[in-house]
Amino acid sequence: MRRNATISFGFLCICVWMISLYSVWKKNAKHEFQDKIWEQKLELDERIKQLEKNLNEQNRVELNLIEQLEKLVGNTSVGEDVFSEKGESTLQDVVLPVLLFSCNRPSVQRAIDLLVKYRPDKEKHPIIVSQDCGHAETAEVLQRYKDEIIHIKHPDLSDVQVPMSEKNFKGYYKISRHYKWGLSYIFNKEKYKAVIIVEDDLEVSRDFFSYFSSTYQILAEDPTLWCVSAWNDNGKPGLIDARNPDALYRSDFFPGLGWMMTRTIWNELDSKWPNSFWDDWMRLPNQRQERACIRPEVSRTKTFGKIGVSNGLFFENHLKHIKLNEKTVAFGSLDLSYLLKENYDRDFQDKVDSAPVVAPEHLRANKYSNNKTSIRLLYRSKADFIRIARLFGLMTDFKSGVPRTAYKGIVTFYYNGVRAYLAPSYNWLGYDPSW
Repeated sequence: MRRNATISFGFLCICVWMISLYSVWKKNAKHEFQDKIWEQKLELDERIKQLEKNLNEQNRVELNLIEQLEKLVGNTSVGEDVFSEKGESTLQDVVLPVLLFSCNRPSVQRAIDLLVKYRPDKEKHPIIVSQDCGHAETAEVLQRYKDEIIHIKHPDLSDVQVPMSEKNFKGYYKISRHYKWGLSYIFNKEKYKAVIIVEDDLEVSRDFFSYFSSTYQILAEDPTLWCVSAWNDNGKPGLIDARNPDALYRSDFFPGLGWMMTRTIWNELDSKWPNSFWDDWMRLPNQRQERACIRPEVSRTKTFGKIGVSNGLFFENHLKHIKLNEKTVAFGSLDLSYLLKENYDRDFQDKVDSAPVVAPEHLRANKYSNNKTSIRLLYRSKADFIRIARLFGLMTDFKSGVPRTAYKGIVTFYYNGVRAYLAPSYNWLGYDPSW
């Protein structure tokens, strides 16, 4: 009896142990199954995310291709090649390097800092600093920028031969030699399509790169243009409409001080580049060939170089007062086709012709009808122009007979809320190089 009870109890214990073991196994199996399901779910989620990423990337590539094709179709008739040696596919995508000419100013840092700060794309706008003079302190400043800039050095630091009558202008000879070498590096060696040229004493505005990137398309398309400048020679606060920083003009005067040219123009100038005074040489009729530059209402550069080869010429009385643009303009979103000669000339002449003639003294003293938005001032001689220009604080000098900022002999400025056109008399036959 007792033996049977012991066997029954043992059997019961075995059953309980097996049931418990089964329960533990089942529970672990369930957890393992759930863990496996969870791992599979995570793996599936990761695959879905990767698939979404790939689809988005594919979509971006396709949209980019469509955009490039649209640009290509829209630009196949322009004057410059659509494809370049540097691999650009469209005018908007062209690489526009900045060539900064430097010598012995450690303060070049002031110029480079702004260029680096406002540069939207390092690949599209490489900053190439060409240094002359072999000035060690300036070289040390440039080397601090490492790969933010490309530092090249003018290999010819020898003295220049200067006629005795121009021995005081040796600096201008060295500058012209440096320009020749630097531009040859850009166009002949590196094969860029165009270049933005600045010097080591220029500050730039926030929209400096937007301005040049957008106007490049107009420069490339219109053979009657040969440069784009960031500078307004009459850009002092009392002579500009700072409320309209997006306004651009054509000008027969070569301004310099932050400007862009194409390789086509360089190929034309390379072989005859002058030994000195390169900027005045650019303004000669043989070089200009009745072509114009684009310039802004409000300057996109400002010079801080009081000391230099020009010994501060114009600086105290004029240059230091030029206003640098402070309102960012998205030029890429604007239609700039109005700057093409076929559109600009007709509209410009209509505005000038419709403006009533007012005596300069009346404008100066506000003695004219306040409902006028534009007026015309007439000059009949060089002396007459200089007298009127002085009355308003405009630049009074001429280069090869062209007043600064003039287009078709007309200097446009803004005074007391009125657009003013300082225009030649009705019998004007063109620029007189003797002026």
